[in-house]
Amino acid sequence: MTSKKIAIRSIQELPDNATWEDIQDRINFVAGVRKGLRELDEGKGVDHERVREEFKEWLSS
Repeated sequence: MTSKKIAIRSIQELPDNATWEDIQDRINFVAGVRKGLRELDEGKGVDHERVREEFKEWLSS
């Protein structure tokens, strides 16, 4: 599915009273998710254990 079709579909799923800000938020969210998935496909992800170690103190609170 093209980016344009994904954007249109995402906007169509919003309620009829959605504001321009709602539309912008939805597009930004979808774009961010797609970027993250693309980066994972490119091997740019962070290993779960590395995240646990880096946030060890924060997660134990």
